[in-house]
Amino acid sequence: MKSSPSEVLDQEVSGRIDEFMTQFKIGTLLNRVGIRKLRGLSPLLVLKTVFSLAFAQRNIYTGVHQSAGTGPGKDVVYRFLCAPRYNWRRLIGLLSRMVIKVFLEPLTDSMREKVLILDTTLYDRSRSRQVELLSRVYDHCSKVYRRGFRMLTLGWSDGATFVPVDHAVLSSTKEKNRIQGITKEMDRRTCGARRRQEALCKSTDLIVPMVKRALGLFIPAKYLLMDSWFGFPAVVRSLMGHIHVICMVKNTSKIFYEFEGQSLTLSTIYRKLRKYRGRAKIKGSVTVGIGEGREAKLVFVRRRNRAAGVKWLALLCTDLSLPDEEVVRIYGKRWDIEVFFKMAKHYLKLDTEVQVRDFDSILAHSTIVMIRYIFLAVEQRCANDERTIGALFIAAADEMRDISLTEALARILTVVWDKVREYYATSEHLIDELIEATMKEAIALIRRDFHAKCES
Repeated sequence: MKSSPSEVLDQEVSGRIDEFMTQFKIGTLLNRVGIRKLRGLSPLLVLKTVFSLAFAQRNIYTGVHQSAGTGPGKDVVYRFLCAPRYNWRRLIGLLSRMVIKVFLEPLTDSMREKVLILDTTLYDRSRSRQVELLSRVYDHCSKVYRRGFRMLTLGWSDGATFVPVDHAVLSSTKEKNRIQGITKEMDRRTCGARRRQEALCKSTDLIVPMVKRALGLFIPAKYLLMDSWFGFPAVVRSLMGHIHVICMVKNTSKIFYEFEGQSLTLSTIYRKLRKYRGRAKIKGSVTVGIGEGREAKLVFVRRRNRAAGVKWLALLCTDLSLPDEEVVRIYGKRWDIEVFFKMAKHYLKLDTEVQVRDFDSILAHSTIVMIRYIFLAVEQRCANDERTIGALFIAAADEMRDISLTEALARILTVVWDKVREYYATSEHLIDELIEATMKEAIALIRRDFHAKCES
Protein backbone atom coordinates (compact mmCIF):
# COMPACT_ATOMS: atom_id res chain seq x y z
CA MET A 1 0.00 0.00 0.00
CA LYS A 2 1.32 3.41 -0.94
CA SER A 3 1.76 6.04 1.77
CA SER A 4 0.43 9.58 1.74
CA PRO A 5 2.71 12.60 1.20
CA SER A 6 2.60 13.56 4.88
CA GLU A 7 3.83 10.08 5.83
CA VAL A 8 6.88 10.10 3.56
CA LEU A 9 7.94 13.58 4.71
CA ASP A 10 10.86 13.89 7.05
CA GLN A 11 9.57 14.21 10.59
CA GLU A 12 11.31 17.55 11.09
CA VAL A 13 9.89 18.98 7.82
CA SER A 14 6.39 17.77 8.70
CA GLY A 15 6.71 19.38 12.12
CA ARG A 16 7.82 22.68 10.60
CA ILE A 17 4.83 22.63 8.22
CA ASP A 18 2.46 22.00 11.15
CA GLU A 19 4.12 24.80 13.12
CA PHE A 20 3.80 27.19 10.16
CA MET A 21 0.10 26.45 9.71
CA THR A 22 -0.52 26.84 13.43
CA GLN A 23 1.54 30.02 13.83
CA PHE A 24 -0.23 31.83 11.00
CA LYS A 25 -3.68 30.32 11.71
CA ILE A 26 -4.21 28.77 8.28
CA GLY A 27 -7.34 26.97 9.48
CA THR A 28 -8.93 30.23 10.65
CA LEU A 29 -8.01 31.95 7.37
CA LEU A 30 -9.61 29.13 5.37
CA ASN A 31 -12.84 29.64 7.30
CA ARG A 32 -12.74 33.41 6.73
CA VAL A 33 -12.50 33.04 2.95
CA GLY A 34 -15.36 30.56 2.74
CA ILE A 35 -13.34 27.33 2.60
CA ARG A 36 -15.32 25.46 5.26
CA LYS A 37 -16.09 21.86 6.10
CA LEU A 38 -19.56 20.80 4.94
CA ARG A 39 -19.02 17.08 5.31
CA GLY A 40 -16.17 14.60 5.45
CA LEU A 41 -12.57 15.73 5.98
CA SER A 42 -11.36 19.10 7.22
CA PRO A 43 -10.26 21.55 4.47
CA LEU A 44 -7.06 22.13 6.45
CA LEU A 45 -6.16 18.44 6.14
CA VAL A 46 -6.81 18.45 2.40
CA LEU A 47 -4.78 21.65 1.98
CA LYS A 48 -1.89 20.14 3.92
CA THR A 49 -1.98 17.03 1.72
CA VAL A 50 -1.62 19.07 -1.49
CA PHE A 51 0.80 21.49 0.21
CA SER A 52 3.14 18.62 1.18
CA LEU A 53 3.37 17.07 -2.30
CA ALA A 54 6.32 19.19 -3.48
CA PHE A 55 8.32 18.53 -0.30
CA ALA A 56 7.68 14.77 -0.60
CA GLN A 57 8.83 14.81 -4.27
CA ARG A 58 5.40 13.70 -5.49
CA ASN A 59 2.63 14.99 -7.73
CA ILE A 60 -1.14 14.59 -7.59
CA TYR A 61 -1.05 11.19 -9.28
CA THR A 62 1.68 9.57 -7.18
CA GLY A 63 0.73 11.38 -3.98
CA VAL A 64 -3.07 11.08 -4.09
CA HIS A 65 -4.17 8.52 -6.69
CA GLN A 66 -1.76 5.87 -5.44
CA SER A 67 -2.25 6.49 -1.70
CA ALA A 68 -5.72 4.99 -1.31
CA GLY A 69 -6.78 4.51 2.29
CA THR A 70 -4.00 6.61 3.87
CA GLY A 71 -5.28 10.16 3.30
CA PRO A 72 -7.79 12.24 1.35
CA GLY A 73 -8.89 10.46 -1.81
CA LYS A 74 -8.56 11.86 -5.31
CA ASP A 75 -12.24 12.83 -5.44
CA VAL A 76 -11.92 14.83 -2.21
CA VAL A 77 -8.80 16.62 -3.47
CA TYR A 78 -10.29 17.47 -6.86
CA ARG A 79 -13.54 18.75 -5.30
CA PHE A 80 -11.41 20.90 -3.00
CA LEU A 81 -9.41 22.36 -5.89
CA CYS A 82 -12.24 22.99 -8.36
CA ALA A 83 -14.77 24.64 -6.01
CA PRO A 84 -15.74 27.96 -7.69
CA ARG A 85 -16.93 29.62 -4.45
CA TYR A 86 -13.58 29.47 -2.66
CA ASN A 87 -11.90 32.90 -2.45
CA TRP A 88 -8.26 31.92 -3.01
CA ARG A 89 -7.22 35.51 -3.66
CA ARG A 90 -8.50 36.58 -0.26
CA LEU A 91 -6.64 33.67 1.36
CA ILE A 92 -3.22 34.61 -0.02
CA GLY A 93 -3.86 38.28 0.80
CA LEU A 94 -4.75 37.63 4.44
CA LEU A 95 -1.86 35.20 4.90
CA SER A 96 0.69 37.58 3.39
CA ARG A 97 -0.59 40.41 5.59
CA MET A 98 -0.22 38.27 8.71
CA VAL A 99 3.29 37.15 7.77
CA ILE A 100 4.38 40.72 7.00
CA LYS A 101 2.75 42.48 9.94
CA VAL A 102 3.30 39.85 12.63
CA PHE A 103 6.55 38.18 11.61
CA LEU A 104 8.59 40.36 9.22
CA GLU A 105 7.85 43.96 10.25
CA PRO A 106 9.30 43.58 13.78
CA LEU A 107 12.53 42.36 12.13
CA THR A 108 12.70 45.22 9.62
CA ASP A 109 14.06 48.67 10.44
CA SER A 110 11.49 51.43 10.05
CA MET A 111 13.90 53.39 7.82
CA ARG A 112 14.26 50.57 5.30
CA GLU A 113 12.23 50.91 2.10
CA LYS A 114 9.45 48.33 1.77
CA VAL A 115 8.33 47.83 -1.81
CA LEU A 116 5.68 46.13 -3.91
CA ILE A 117 6.97 44.33 -7.01
CA LEU A 118 4.88 43.56 -10.09
CA ASP A 119 5.79 41.25 -12.94
CA THR A 120 4.38 38.57 -15.21
CA THR A 121 5.62 35.12 -16.21
CA LEU A 122 4.61 32.25 -18.49
CA TYR A 123 2.46 29.54 -16.92
CA ASP A 124 3.38 26.75 -19.34
CA ARG A 125 0.79 24.09 -20.29
CA SER A 126 2.34 23.03 -23.60
CA ARG A 127 1.10 19.44 -23.33
CA SER A 128 -2.51 20.46 -22.70
CA ARG A 129 -5.34 20.83 -25.19
CA GLN A 130 -8.64 20.78 -23.28
CA VAL A 131 -7.77 23.14 -20.39
CA GLU A 132 -10.36 25.85 -19.80
CA LEU A 133 -9.28 29.27 -21.18
CA LEU A 134 -6.03 27.79 -22.55
CA SER A 135 -4.43 30.18 -25.04
CA ARG A 136 -1.37 30.81 -27.16
CA VAL A 137 1.07 32.96 -25.16
CA TYR A 138 4.25 34.52 -26.48
CA ASP A 139 7.34 33.43 -24.56
CA HIS A 140 9.80 36.34 -24.55
CA CYS A 141 12.69 34.07 -23.50
CA SER A 142 12.47 31.50 -26.31
CA LYS A 143 10.79 33.94 -28.76
CA VAL A 144 8.02 31.46 -29.66
CA TYR A 145 4.33 31.00 -28.86
CA ARG A 146 3.43 28.36 -26.28
CA ARG A 147 0.17 26.96 -24.94
CA GLY A 148 -0.55 28.17 -21.43
CA PHE A 149 -1.34 31.31 -19.45
CA ARG A 150 0.35 34.44 -18.20
CA MET A 151 0.59 34.79 -14.43
CA LEU A 152 0.56 38.40 -13.26
CA THR A 153 2.01 38.52 -9.74
CA LEU A 154 2.25 41.22 -7.09
CA GLY A 155 4.68 40.68 -4.22
CA TRP A 156 6.15 42.51 -1.23
CA SER A 157 9.82 42.77 -0.27
CA ASP A 158 11.94 44.42 2.40
CA GLY A 159 15.13 43.60 0.53
CA ALA A 160 15.70 40.40 2.52
CA THR A 161 12.43 38.46 2.18
CA PHE A 162 9.91 38.29 -0.67
CA VAL A 163 6.24 37.49 0.00
CA PRO A 164 3.69 37.00 -2.84
CA VAL A 165 0.57 39.05 -2.14
CA ASP A 166 -1.76 38.68 -5.14
CA HIS A 167 -1.86 37.12 -8.59
CA ALA A 168 -4.04 36.71 -11.67
CA VAL A 169 -3.92 33.86 -14.20
CA LEU A 170 -4.56 35.44 -17.60
CA SER A 171 -5.70 34.02 -20.91
CA SER A 172 -5.44 35.97 -24.16
CA THR A 173 -7.52 39.08 -24.81
CA LYS A 174 -7.68 38.08 -28.50
CA GLU A 175 -10.25 35.40 -29.20
CA LYS A 176 -8.21 34.00 -32.09
CA ASN A 177 -5.40 33.12 -29.66
CA ARG A 178 -7.70 31.25 -27.26
CA ILE A 179 -7.61 27.50 -27.71
CA GLN A 180 -10.47 26.98 -25.25
CA GLY A 181 -13.12 29.33 -23.91
CA ILE A 182 -15.13 29.27 -20.68
CA THR A 183 -16.54 25.75 -20.45
CA LYS A 184 -17.88 25.61 -16.89
CA GLU A 185 -21.35 26.88 -16.03
CA MET A 186 -21.70 28.58 -12.64
CA ASP A 187 -23.30 31.44 -10.77
CA ARG A 188 -21.88 34.74 -12.05
CA ARG A 189 -21.61 36.02 -8.49
CA THR A 190 -19.05 33.39 -7.47
CA CYS A 191 -15.32 34.05 -7.16
CA GLY A 192 -14.63 31.58 -9.97
CA ALA A 193 -16.87 33.44 -12.42
CA ARG A 194 -15.24 36.79 -11.60
CA ARG A 195 -11.74 35.34 -11.99
CA ARG A 196 -12.69 33.97 -15.42
CA GLN A 197 -13.81 37.40 -16.57
CA GLU A 198 -10.60 38.83 -15.15
CA ALA A 199 -8.57 36.32 -17.18
CA LEU A 200 -9.85 37.92 -20.40
CA CYS A 201 -8.67 41.44 -19.42
CA LYS A 202 -5.42 43.16 -20.30
CA SER A 203 -2.74 42.92 -17.62
CA THR A 204 -2.40 46.71 -17.48
CA ASP A 205 -6.08 46.99 -16.50
CA LEU A 206 -5.47 44.82 -13.42
CA ILE A 207 -2.46 46.63 -11.96
CA VAL A 208 -4.33 49.41 -10.13
CA PRO A 209 -6.93 47.06 -8.58
CA MET A 210 -4.12 44.76 -7.41
CA VAL A 211 -2.19 47.60 -5.78
CA LYS A 212 -5.33 48.97 -4.14
CA ARG A 213 -6.15 45.54 -2.70
CA ALA A 214 -2.64 45.23 -1.26
CA LEU A 215 -2.69 48.71 0.27
CA GLY A 216 -6.23 48.06 1.51
CA LEU A 217 -4.81 45.18 3.55
CA PHE A 218 -2.48 47.73 5.22
CA ILE A 219 0.61 46.09 3.74
CA PRO A 220 3.39 48.68 4.21
CA ALA A 221 5.03 49.77 0.95
CA LYS A 222 6.39 53.08 -0.32
CA TYR A 223 7.32 52.15 -3.90
CA LEU A 224 6.00 49.90 -6.66
CA LEU A 225 8.72 48.35 -8.82
CA MET A 226 7.90 47.27 -12.38
CA ASP A 227 9.73 46.09 -15.48
CA SER A 228 9.61 47.91 -18.81
CA TRP A 229 6.59 45.81 -19.92
CA PHE A 230 4.46 48.06 -17.70
CA GLY A 231 6.54 51.26 -17.85
CA PHE A 232 4.10 53.32 -19.93
CA PRO A 233 3.21 56.92 -18.96
CA ALA A 234 -0.53 56.11 -18.83
CA VAL A 235 0.05 53.20 -16.43
CA VAL A 236 2.38 55.27 -14.26
CA ARG A 237 -0.13 58.12 -14.08
CA SER A 238 -2.91 55.77 -12.98
CA LEU A 239 -0.72 54.52 -10.11
CA MET A 240 0.65 57.86 -8.89
CA GLY A 241 -2.43 58.57 -6.80
CA HIS A 242 -1.82 55.40 -4.77
CA ILE A 243 1.92 54.77 -4.58
CA HIS A 244 5.25 56.02 -5.94
CA VAL A 245 6.50 54.08 -8.97
CA ILE A 246 10.03 53.08 -9.99
CA CYS A 247 10.19 51.24 -13.30
CA MET A 248 12.40 50.66 -16.29
CA VAL A 249 11.19 52.33 -19.49
CA LYS A 250 11.52 51.25 -23.10
CA ASN A 251 13.54 53.17 -25.67
CA THR A 252 10.94 53.28 -28.44
CA SER A 253 9.78 55.79 -31.02
CA LYS A 254 6.14 55.38 -29.89
CA ILE A 255 6.48 56.81 -26.36
CA PHE A 256 7.10 60.53 -25.77
CA TYR A 257 7.99 62.61 -22.73
CA GLU A 258 7.69 66.36 -22.23
CA PHE A 259 11.15 67.93 -22.03
CA GLU A 260 12.12 71.57 -22.60
CA GLY A 261 8.67 72.32 -24.00
CA GLN A 262 8.77 69.51 -26.56
CA SER A 263 7.48 65.95 -26.80
CA LEU A 264 10.60 63.86 -27.23
CA THR A 265 11.53 60.18 -27.30
CA LEU A 266 13.83 58.67 -24.71
CA SER A 267 16.86 58.52 -27.02
CA THR A 268 16.42 62.18 -27.99
CA ILE A 269 16.29 63.22 -24.34
CA TYR A 270 19.46 61.22 -23.68
CA ARG A 271 21.30 63.02 -26.48
CA LYS A 272 20.27 66.39 -25.06
CA LEU A 273 21.18 65.40 -21.51
CA ARG A 274 24.35 66.74 -19.93
CA LYS A 275 26.19 63.56 -18.90
CA TYR A 276 28.33 63.04 -15.84
CA ARG A 277 32.05 62.92 -16.50
CA GLY A 278 34.15 59.76 -16.69
CA ARG A 279 32.84 56.19 -16.58
CA ALA A 280 30.21 56.85 -13.95
CA LYS A 281 27.59 54.12 -13.52
CA ILE A 282 24.87 56.79 -13.55
CA LYS A 283 25.08 58.85 -16.72
CA GLY A 284 22.66 61.57 -15.58
CA SER A 285 19.07 62.40 -14.68
CA VAL A 286 16.37 64.81 -15.77
CA THR A 287 12.79 65.71 -14.79
CA VAL A 288 10.21 65.17 -17.56
CA GLY A 289 6.46 65.44 -17.99
CA ILE A 290 4.43 62.26 -18.45
CA GLY A 291 1.11 63.89 -19.38
CA GLU A 292 -1.84 65.44 -17.52
CA GLY A 293 0.49 67.79 -15.67
CA ARG A 294 2.36 64.94 -13.95
CA GLU A 295 6.14 64.88 -13.64
CA ALA A 296 8.67 62.11 -13.11
CA LYS A 297 12.43 61.72 -13.04
CA LEU A 298 14.40 59.76 -15.62
CA VAL A 299 17.69 58.27 -14.44
CA PHE A 300 20.05 57.02 -17.15
CA VAL A 301 22.35 54.16 -16.14
CA ARG A 302 25.37 52.73 -17.95
CA ARG A 303 24.57 49.29 -19.36
CA ARG A 304 27.13 46.62 -18.54
CA ASN A 305 25.99 44.15 -21.22
CA ARG A 306 26.20 45.91 -24.56
CA ALA A 307 25.47 42.89 -26.75
CA ALA A 308 22.34 44.60 -28.07
CA GLY A 309 24.31 47.72 -28.99
CA VAL A 310 22.59 49.88 -26.36
CA LYS A 311 24.97 51.69 -24.02
CA TRP A 312 22.43 52.82 -21.44
CA LEU A 313 19.19 51.97 -19.64
CA ALA A 314 16.60 54.37 -18.23
CA LEU A 315 14.68 54.19 -14.96
CA LEU A 316 11.60 56.30 -14.26
CA CYS A 317 10.78 57.43 -10.71
CA THR A 318 7.75 59.45 -9.61
CA ASP A 319 9.41 60.48 -6.33
CA LEU A 320 11.32 63.57 -7.47
CA SER A 321 13.06 63.97 -4.10
CA LEU A 322 14.73 60.55 -4.27
CA PRO A 323 18.47 60.74 -5.15
CA ASP A 324 19.61 59.03 -8.34
CA GLU A 325 21.71 56.47 -6.45
CA GLU A 326 18.71 55.52 -4.30
CA VAL A 327 16.52 55.05 -7.40
CA VAL A 328 18.98 52.52 -8.78
CA ARG A 329 19.50 50.80 -5.42
CA ILE A 330 15.79 50.40 -4.67
CA TYR A 331 15.02 49.17 -8.18
CA GLY A 332 17.55 46.39 -7.60
CA LYS A 333 15.05 44.79 -5.21
CA ARG A 334 12.89 43.89 -8.21
CA TRP A 335 15.10 40.84 -8.73
CA ASP A 336 13.33 39.15 -5.78
CA ILE A 337 10.29 38.37 -7.93
CA GLU A 338 12.48 36.69 -10.56
CA VAL A 339 13.82 34.40 -7.83
CA PHE A 340 10.23 33.64 -6.83
CA PHE A 341 9.29 32.67 -10.41
CA LYS A 342 12.27 30.33 -10.70
CA MET A 343 11.51 28.70 -7.35
CA ALA A 344 7.82 28.31 -8.19
CA LYS A 345 8.50 26.62 -11.54
CA HIS A 346 11.59 24.53 -10.89
CA TYR A 347 11.18 23.49 -7.26
CA LEU A 348 7.56 24.07 -6.20
CA LYS A 349 6.15 22.46 -9.37
CA LEU A 350 3.89 25.24 -10.58
CA ASP A 351 3.82 23.88 -14.16
CA THR A 352 4.07 20.13 -13.65
CA GLU A 353 2.38 19.00 -10.43
CA VAL A 354 -1.29 19.18 -11.45
CA GLN A 355 -2.62 18.37 -14.92
CA VAL A 356 -6.19 19.62 -14.43
CA ARG A 357 -8.56 21.08 -17.00
CA ASP A 358 -10.69 23.20 -14.67
CA PHE A 359 -9.74 26.88 -14.35
CA ASP A 360 -10.70 26.96 -10.65
CA SER A 361 -8.19 24.17 -10.00
CA ILE A 362 -5.46 26.17 -11.73
CA LEU A 363 -6.19 29.17 -9.50
CA ALA A 364 -6.26 26.98 -6.39
CA HIS A 365 -3.01 25.22 -7.23
CA SER A 366 -1.14 28.43 -8.07
CA THR A 367 -2.27 29.86 -4.71
CA ILE A 368 -1.00 26.77 -2.87
CA VAL A 369 2.36 27.15 -4.64
CA MET A 370 2.53 30.73 -3.30
CA ILE A 371 1.77 29.50 0.22
CA ARG A 372 4.64 27.02 -0.14
CA TYR A 373 6.95 29.87 -1.08
CA ILE A 374 5.81 31.92 1.92
CA PHE A 375 6.58 28.90 4.12
CA LEU A 376 10.10 28.67 2.67
CA ALA A 377 10.60 32.44 3.04
CA VAL A 378 9.68 32.27 6.72
CA GLU A 379 12.02 29.30 7.24
CA GLN A 380 14.87 31.09 5.48
CA ARG A 381 14.38 34.21 7.60
CA CYS A 382 14.36 32.12 10.79
CA ALA A 383 17.61 30.45 9.74
CA ASN A 384 19.45 33.63 8.70
CA ASP A 385 18.09 36.31 11.06
CA GLU A 386 19.10 35.87 14.70
CA ARG A 387 16.39 38.31 15.77
CA THR A 388 13.80 35.58 15.18
CA ILE A 389 14.96 34.08 18.49
CA GLY A 390 12.61 36.59 20.10
CA ALA A 391 12.65 37.86 23.67
CA LEU A 392 15.87 35.99 24.49
CA PHE A 393 17.72 37.87 21.75
CA ILE A 394 16.26 41.22 22.84
CA ALA A 395 17.34 40.66 26.45
CA ALA A 396 20.83 39.61 25.39
CA ALA A 397 21.13 42.56 23.01
CA ASP A 398 20.12 45.05 25.71
CA GLU A 399 22.68 43.59 28.08
CA MET A 400 25.41 43.81 25.46
CA ARG A 401 24.61 47.46 24.81
CA ASP A 402 24.80 48.33 28.52
CA ILE A 403 28.11 46.54 28.96
CA SER A 404 29.50 48.12 25.82
CA LEU A 405 28.66 51.63 26.98
CA THR A 406 30.07 51.14 30.50
CA GLU A 407 33.25 49.51 29.28
CA ALA A 408 33.78 52.23 26.68
CA LEU A 409 33.52 55.00 29.29
CA ALA A 410 35.74 53.12 31.74
CA ARG A 411 38.43 52.50 29.16
CA ILE A 412 38.47 56.12 28.01
CA LEU A 413 38.76 57.42 31.58
CA THR A 414 41.43 54.88 32.43
CA VAL A 415 43.58 56.16 29.56
CA VAL A 416 43.00 59.78 30.66
CA TRP A 417 43.97 59.20 34.30
CA ASP A 418 46.99 57.10 33.32
CA LYS A 419 48.25 60.19 31.53
CA VAL A 420 47.47 62.29 34.63
CA ARG A 421 49.61 59.98 36.76
CA GLU A 422 52.51 60.33 34.32
CA TYR A 423 52.58 64.13 34.35
CA TYR A 424 51.28 65.10 37.82
CA ALA A 425 52.05 63.87 41.32
CA THR A 426 48.53 63.04 42.52
CA SER A 427 47.40 60.60 45.22
CA GLU A 428 45.66 57.41 44.08
CA HIS A 429 42.74 58.12 46.40
CA LEU A 430 42.07 61.45 44.68
CA ILE A 431 42.29 59.84 41.22
CA ASP A 432 39.77 57.15 42.23
CA GLU A 433 37.35 59.80 43.50
CA LEU A 434 37.71 61.80 40.28
CA ILE A 435 37.06 58.70 38.15
CA GLU A 436 33.97 57.79 40.18
CA ALA A 437 32.60 61.35 40.05
CA THR A 438 33.23 61.59 36.31
CA MET A 439 31.50 58.25 35.63
CA LYS A 440 28.45 59.28 37.65
CA GLU A 441 28.21 62.60 35.86
CA ALA A 442 28.60 60.98 32.43
CA ILE A 443 25.89 58.41 33.11
CA ALA A 444 23.56 61.09 34.47
CA LEU A 445 24.17 63.22 31.35
CA ILE A 446 23.35 60.28 29.06
CA ARG A 447 20.15 59.55 30.98
CA ARG A 448 19.02 63.19 30.79
CA ASP A 449 19.66 63.22 27.03
CA PHE A 450 17.72 59.95 26.60
CA HIS A 451 14.71 61.22 28.57
CA ALA A 452 14.74 64.51 26.63
CA LYS A 453 14.63 62.59 23.31
CA CYS A 454 11.80 60.39 24.53
CA GLU A 455 9.71 63.40 25.62
CA SER A 456 10.29 65.19 22.31
